[in-house]
Amino acid sequence: MSSSTSPVSLVCCGLLGTTADDHGILERSFAEACATQGIVPGTAAYAHYMVGVHQAQGQSAVDVFRGLFPDEDGRAEAAALSFERSFRTAVDRTEISPVPGAEEAIGQLSESGLRVCLITSLSRRLLGLVLDSLRWWRLIDLTLCPEDVPRGCPWPDLMLTAMLRLGVEDVRETAFAGSTGSEIQTGQRSGAGVVAGVLTGGHTSDRLRAAGATHLIDGIDQLPDLLLGSSTSGFAGSAEGDTVPAGGARAGSASAASAGAPGPQVPLERRNSGL
Repeated sequence: MSSSTSPVSLVCCGLLGTTADDHGILERSFAEACATQGIVPGTAAYAHYMVGVHQAQGQSAVDVFRGLFPDEDGRAEAAALSFERSFRTAVDRTEISPVPGAEEAIGQLSESGLRVCLITSLSRRLLGLVLDSLRWWRLIDLTLCPEDVPRGCPWPDLMLTAMLRLGVEDVRETAFAGSTGSEIQTGQRSGAGVVAGVLTGGHTSDRLRAAGATHLIDGIDQLPDLLLGSSTSGFAGSAEGDTVPAGGARAGSASAASAGAPGPQVPLERRNSGL
């Protein structure tokens, strides 16, 4: 990183699609939950609702279904419960695995003195199952989910809570890496100094850039090079779309990284309890 950028002391990362591969469990669980509400594969309604699911990736299941079923809270909550059951059953059958290089990247960040927090849209119970499958309980300093905050993604509450719990003095000392637009908005609205869009998830580089990404990287394995200033492996792309050595020597990279000032905030909504 350029010397004009605040040193990073905390790194927050998304979970599914960013650091962990769910092998399609998330999408299948949403599809099965939609089916409990009479929306079955092969219909125009199914295609319409699954587009909505894709666009809302990174948000909690209950918030996704509230968007799909506006003014029908009971239906949204029932679908969210079905999602939870489907996901839990699927994890029992299919082991969730780290994305390539994730464990090494987290280890490198930790060894360099940075604290690492995982942020997810899953409920606390599902998060526990995923961490069990990954065997990551001792790898991470902190994990946060929608049940820990008033609002989940795309609001900044999860990031700000991580900063408070881990003693960050300046929001610019925090970096965020996520693979969905909602996650990137969370990082951008929190004022994080670096907001890296990771291209291994469900959203495109254009979507991540529009959400506020200051940098784009092909995978989480490139994050240590971006943050620690090493040029020994890989390339990290700026949000403008070109590529630079992961150490970041292109003029303007530091200003882009520090431009993640919080966006306009909204009144505090009712507590988001996840699922």
